[in-house]
Amino acid sequence: MDFQIEKIHHVAYRCKNAKETVAWYKEMLGMDFILAFAEDHVPSTKAFDPYMHIFLDAGMGNVLAFFELPTQPDMGRDENTPKWVQHLAMKVKDRPTLEAAKAHLESKGVDVLGITNHGIFHSIYFFDPNGHRIELAYDDEKAAEKIARITEEMKVEMLEQWDTTKRAPHHTHFLHADELDESKA
Repeated sequence: MDFQIEKIHHVAYRCKNAKETVAWYKEMLGMDFILAFAEDHVPSTKAFDPYMHIFLDAGMGNVLAFFELPTQPDMGRDENTPKWVQHLAMKVKDRPTLEAAKAHLESKGVDVLGITNHGIFHSIYFFDPNGHRIELAYDDEKAAEKIARITEEMKVEMLEQWDTTKRAPHHTHFLHADELDESKA
């Protein structure tokens, strides 16, 4: 290949109201509003489609962007995809930071799910005012040790089994064993 991806430049979603979105991300997650631009025509397609494009600082050079599109039909979601599937996951330092984020969000009236144990990381989940699911996660202190148990052969075998059967292989059940065993009790 003659090129290599360096990093994600930004991730963009649609929003219902750009001003409300900027305020929510500032108040709930401490993200600064770093850039905005607007046009009546889309630069890539040249189509007439007025928009406001906003950019938020998600830390360490990561950028979260949104488009408000007032002339388009109201935004929806793919009803054939469960709400838990499409989400944006952002990293926090550690468990106390995650607990503080959860307490902050709940104090502002945000419904928060978790803390969920994924074995290699722990997460909380909630929705922004646009209906986008957000995950905050910190890495488990034994993440490297647990990830080391997932060999190259194992991940390839899992993918092949899944592709053939569409049933979950159990090679990595150890990652969610604590969380799922608790829910069965």
